[in-house]
Amino acid sequence: MNSFLCFLLIIALCLGSSNAVWEKNTVHFKNSLGPQNILKIHCVSDEDNLGVHFLSPGQTYDFSFRDSYLKTKFSCDLWQGPDFRFHASFTAYEGKYIIARYGINVFWDAREEGIFRAEGKETPKLLYSWTL
Repeated sequence: MNSFLCFLLIIALCLGSSNAVWEKNTVHFKNSLGPQNILKIHCVSDEDNLGVHFLSPGQTYDFSFRDSYLKTKFSCDLWQGPDFRFHASFTAYEGKYIIARYGINVFWDAREEGIFRAEGKETPKLLYSWTL
C-alpha cells in the first residue's frame, strides 16, 4: 500500500511540475483569401457555441480550451465569396476519449484553393475544398 501511495505522489509531482499539463489547446484560423473576400466562421462543440466571426483578408481568429476526458470536438463551418456561397464544413479539432491533450496548436488557413491545416510546426496541407 505504501508503495502505491509513493507511486501516486511521484506521478502527481511530475504532472504538477510540467507546464504543458496546464496549457490550453488553441485552434487558429487565418483568412488568406483574395482582396475584399470576407471569411465567415462558425464553430460549435457539445458544450459551446462560439458564435459567428467575420475575418477580412489577413485577419486571424483563435479560440482556446482544455480537453474534456469525454472527447472534445469542435465542428466548424466556413463560408466565403459573393453572398458567402462557397462553403466548407469540417471537424477543426477532435481529442480522444480519456486521454486529454494539452498545448496543442491547430492552424487552419482559408485560401482560394481550399482550407489548409497544420498542427504545430507542420507544413500546411490542403484538406478541404470549397463547395457551392
